[in-house]
Amino acid sequence: MNPAEEYILNQPEPYRSMLLHLRSVIEVVVPDVNMKYKWGIPCFYAEKHPMCYLNASHKGKFVDIAFWNSAHLTKHVELMYSEKRKVVKSFRYQTLEEINDEILVEVLEEVHSLKHKGFYKRN
Repeated sequence: MNPAEEYILNQPEPYRSMLLHLRSVIEVVVPDVNMKYKWGIPCFYAEKHPMCYLNASHKGKFVDIAFWNSAHLTKHVELMYSEKRKVVKSFRYQTLEEINDEILVEVLEEVHSLKHKGFYKRN
């Protein structure tokens, strides 16, 4: 088992269930995705391009799915959080039931289509 899998499986509930669900949605939407363990959290890459990462915030009592190229996103950005981060935006979930798969799939498809774009949006 790799460290990213260990991170997910070692989380207490409800974090583990949310992380497992998010991982499965990511892997279905982006079949060529690779899960790596970087900065102490699971990070997902399509080819060599970073797409998103998962983080369980025990202090904040939520799970984040954060998108690196969020500067280029147009779908559902009004539902994303960006507090204390300059570019990265994320969805935050406190329960498994809060995860809207339809919205998540639409954003993951857009993220995947923009994987070659950089971190910042240049004018």
